[in-house]
Amino acid sequence: MLGTMPVVVVGADTPLGARVVAALAGRAGEIRAFVSDEAAGAALRERGLKVAVGDVSDASHVGAAALGCFAAVLVEACTTDGRALDFAADPAAVIDGWAGALSEAGVRRIIWLGGAAGPPPPVRRAAPEVAGVRTDLLSAEAAAAEVARLDDAATLGGA
Repeated sequence: MLGTMPVVVVGADTPLGARVVAALAGRAGEIRAFVSDEAAGAALRERGLKVAVGDVSDASHVGAAALGCFAAVLVEACTTDGRALDFAADPAAVIDGWAGALSEAGVRRIIWLGGAAGPPPPVRRAAPEVAGVRTDLLSAEAAAAEVARLDDAATLGGA
């Protein structure tokens, strides 16, 4: 069962990221959270998660948080929700940084949570298995459940 492999949720302090963490919790396996909000990080630590607090645009920090993880869940909303992005010029540069960092960290599976366009090309090339979950079509609960299903899947089958 792949859901027992370590997974990092980048943007775990967004409303959708929090639902993803809840959907993944209670299963075997390590869940790591990458957040920008220190209070959210403290609350997640109290729940037993490993937490990295930093700027989501700091690709080296995201990569370090992902070391040893089989999967990464990327919440696109945290690139556009008004949080500080001091290490990148724009959301596209943040995403490019994530792709490079996750590839270097050896992440094998990426689950993208975003709109109709799906995972951007740099993300599609960053790992052997990549899937997109359309947040414009699903409720937050349904999107989080789909992430948990994909995390448990033996293979994404070219999804």
